[in-house]
Amino acid sequence: MVVAREVVDAVRGARRLAVVTGAGMSAESGVPTFRDAQPGLWEQYSPEDLATVEAWERDPAFVWAWYLWRFERVRHVEPNAGHRAVAALAGVAGVDAVTVVTQNVDDLHERGGSDDVVHLHGALSRFRCASCGAPFDAPVALPHSETERIDPPRCEACGGLVRPGVVWFGELLPQDAWDRGLAAVEAADVVLVVGTSGIVHPAAGLPVVARGAGAVVIEVNPRDTDVSDVAHHRVRETAAVALPALVEALLRG
Repeated sequence: MVVAREVVDAVRGARRLAVVTGAGMSAESGVPTFRDAQPGLWEQYSPEDLATVEAWERDPAFVWAWYLWRFERVRHVEPNAGHRAVAALAGVAGVDAVTVVTQNVDDLHERGGSDDVVHLHGALSRFRCASCGAPFDAPVALPHSETERIDPPRCEACGGLVRPGVVWFGELLPQDAWDRGLAAVEAADVVLVVGTSGIVHPAAGLPVVARGAGAVVIEVNPRDTDVSDVAHHRVRETAAVALPALVEALLRG
């Protein structure tokens, strides 16, 4: 594809770049999204069954096993060309720093080569105690199916149950992650908003903050979203197509 000249010029002129990513960033790697009916993760289960504190308190063995099953699936997918292109942006044009601010709980940005990644919604690979918050790094037994039940391990520090290290519906974002993500978009010259619907708050407010702080906001998404009206430029293509094309255009000069 051909990336519009004004988009290329905006990125080329940036010293600090922030990339805000959502589920569409990882969908092309085969990571199922929460909101797509097919093959969405909620096709068989409602959010109340799996992603709330109430669900955890009601049936921790079911919730723990389901998240481990999801963790195992993500381990076997690979970063796509979009992830690798985001990492490559740090080495092209005049960009000095690239910070990824992601709503995704997978580690595909890191495996794709990005060094500075802020996980607003936590990470599947980071387990922690539900009582005291201490990290849990010991090996865990993985389920054989998404419906298997496994009792969560106990925290070595306090004996509480170990839970998935993700943000559930109704929970606040980790303050440190939010502060870092907010600082990244406020300081950026250009903010790429990739593969996000712009409907999950407070992350949905980051493009608005970026534009208010003077950044050029560029949306990369094959369809119109709630971000579209905020963006200065819109690239109507998927991440795995548009971002490598952007890097190629930057390298051509």
